[in-house]
Amino acid sequence: MRSNYLFTSESVSEGHPDKVADQISDSIVDLFLSKDPEARIACETLTTTQLVVLAGEIRCKGVFENGQWAEGAQAEIERTVRDTVKKIGYEQSGFHWETFRFENNLHAQSAHIAQGVDASGNKDEGAGDQGIMFGFACDETPDLMPATLDYSHKILAKMAADRHAGTAPFLEPDAKSQVTLRFENGKPVAATAIVVSTQHAAGYDNGDKEAELHNYVKSVVADVLPAELLSDATEYHINPTGSFEIGGPDGDAGLTGRKIIVDTYGGAAPHGGGAFSGKDPTKVDRSAAYITRYLAKNIVAAGLAKRCTIQLAYAIGVSKPLSLYVDTHGTGTVADDAIETAIAGIAKLGGLTPRGIRTHLALNKPIYQPTAAYGHFGRKPEGDLFPWEKTDLVDDLKAALAA
Repeated sequence: MRSNYLFTSESVSEGHPDKVADQISDSIVDLFLSKDPEARIACETLTTTQLVVLAGEIRCKGVFENGQWAEGAQAEIERTVRDTVKKIGYEQSGFHWETFRFENNLHAQSAHIAQGVDASGNKDEGAGDQGIMFGFACDETPDLMPATLDYSHKILAKMAADRHAGTAPFLEPDAKSQVTLRFENGKPVAATAIVVSTQHAAGYDNGDKEAELHNYVKSVVADVLPAELLSDATEYHINPTGSFEIGGPDGDAGLTGRKIIVDTYGGAAPHGGGAFSGKDPTKVDRSAAYITRYLAKNIVAAGLAKRCTIQLAYAIGVSKPLSLYVDTHGTGTVADDAIETAIAGIAKLGGLTPRGIRTHLALNKPIYQPTAAYGHFGRKPEGDLFPWEKTDLVDDLKAALAA
């Protein structure tokens, strides 16, 4: 492992067109799970100028059964979509929550997929698809996340909070951030570059108003990053194209699942390739990515390693994972294979089957729309939200390793 280097991660705001699509897709997941905890959802969203299109496959008791919509169901879906866009804050001529055209192309889940996933007889519920999923944690921040991504998220989250509160009325919903840190001996020691591009009200691209916007962004950065990382040598690139009035789906089309590195670890860890948003938790793209983060975070929180990467692999229709891999990158206090054995022996994890994961993390609930902006990981668990961020497996890991 290199100990001295520069590393960069980016984030995008809730108003970024791809994130608008992610939030719409997850609002549909939450809607159906609120009606039927066993609902099956794979909802993709397209956003562009004054248009939102849903496509995908569903099964939901009392809402969509035998290829038929319940009375009022489609109207409730459209209302949910419009409310999601309204909450983000789009009231622009090119994309307005109240006036965009809406298409619902959701249809029944394939019977051939369902027969592999559904439990029957002596067959346990299988994985919703094949694939590989990775989880990661490190000790660079209190949230046990890569520092570059953690700060990138928090810059945009603070800007969005100010926009919603009315304290930064010149901000519009679309924005991107990027943080470059210099690492020495594996620890972040300086922010060398900060990039923030934010959609803005008319006139904030020159003169005093531009200076006001730039000074505001620098104040947000100063609030988010530790003071010791910032200096006169930190390079800022704020709206480097000059103007950013046209944004969101009006400026660029958005699709569900195009920000998977933003959603996870900012490039600091591998990614299996599957997106999360729009999918119910039988899809291991989502649930297994959550359990691997949970395991990696608990390993680091237990003091068993400073960095940890975990991989799981599944086959569609098969309940047990095909493999479990732990890599502590030379920072572990015990052998990696011993951690693998300890994980496999913790009964409450249910053998890391799809049902076991959902049961342990209580995933069959409408908890997903809040995950769809500012990262699925590194968030504060609160109530039913972000249960994979809890560190309640620490004692079990220590006990298993001591046995």
